[in-house]
Amino acid sequence: MKRAKTQPNVKRWNEQRWILDAVIQTIGAEWDQPRLAYTMYPAGIDALPDFRAVGARIKKFADMHREFAAAARRREVCAEQFEKQGRRVAARESYFIAALLYSAARWPIFENNERTVRYNTRMVACYERFAALMNRPIERVEIPFAAKGQSLPGYLHLPREPKRGEKFPCAISIDGMDASKEIMCSMYGDKILERGMANFIYDGPGQGECTIREIFVTEDNHREAALAVYGWLARHPHIDRDRLVVRGVSFGSYFGLQAAAALGARIRGAAVSFVCHEPGMNALMEMSSPTFKMRFMYMAGIADERLFDQFRKKFTLQRQAAKIKCPLLIQAGEDDELSPVEETDELLKKVKAPKRFVVYEGERHAIGGNNTSSFLGENWSTAHADWCLERVDGKPAPNERVFINSLGQATAVPYR
Repeated sequence: MKRAKTQPNVKRWNEQRWILDAVIQTIGAEWDQPRLAYTMYPAGIDALPDFRAVGARIKKFADMHREFAAAARRREVCAEQFEKQGRRVAARESYFIAALLYSAARWPIFENNERTVRYNTRMVACYERFAALMNRPIERVEIPFAAKGQSLPGYLHLPREPKRGEKFPCAISIDGMDASKEIMCSMYGDKILERGMANFIYDGPGQGECTIREIFVTEDNHREAALAVYGWLARHPHIDRDRLVVRGVSFGSYFGLQAAAALGARIRGAAVSFVCHEPGMNALMEMSSPTFKMRFMYMAGIADERLFDQFRKKFTLQRQAAKIKCPLLIQAGEDDELSPVEETDELLKKVKAPKRFVVYEGERHAIGGNNTSSFLGENWSTAHADWCLERVDGKPAPNERVFINSLGQATAVPYR
């Protein structure tokens, strides 16, 4: 395989690669974050054997893409056989799982080469077969963006077949660095769709398919992306433009607040979880696995680490916070290793709109499984979805900081 362009240029990668492989040998594929868990989650329990088998076979970093890709191909073959047999439900389920596995296979390669292009092509093909066989409407979308005829790929999921003239409230869903839009809507029981809302999932600059298209991230072009998405949804015959919310996960917590600042009062709220709010991203880029830095360099189209270090200093929400006009929900782990929660506290001082900041005691970046606060307390995903529903239903937004302790007890202190 052609070596990724960013790998030889990242100092900590060169110095720590042997340590990283030793850690993977000891801990496994989830050494940096629970990627098996969060990637298979949208598929449900049927995907458990696929992902856990991949995890068992990964012994070093170089194993990751090939093991995910092999599992994806096996699932894709199953789906094709089911479809030929007329077993539409079984086929769509396997196509969906295959798409998630191909999405994971793309992650460890930080350049556009034959493999990343092939994995991306198969991911899209499998997801589109799933969409075609699904029992609810799913529309493939291309949002015109920037110059040179570029577009942002997305999917609009409706909760059910609309009645004549019916319009749904809608969540605009933004993922983070390491995955793609395909994981932002569950195959069954999606928490947004189950609440009667549409779910629009898309890849913004630097994410998912956009890396293949060389639509790279800059410090502010997710604002432009959000405006483009809003413009498309506002014209859709089955979307209520006056009942929209933005939601984001992980680095989508950064992009989501950028979107909220850009859209202002045009949206009813923004809910973001697993925070990435530290100006300059020092903890994320210099104190965590070097793969985070290599991924973001790939997302930005920058191969020189010194140039990238200047580039990342531009990433701050401090100047944009005052432009946020809609209510906010932010959920974070107290011990987030990628972005100190104190930075989010500082950011929220500049937000004048109602805000609810929920901190889970002892939890890390990916809330769940690091402390009893996340399962004895209110489930973050359920709370996230219900907050979004309350906003599109026009209910008053809370204005408070909430701390959930290890016993699951929540203490709220109002913001003044």
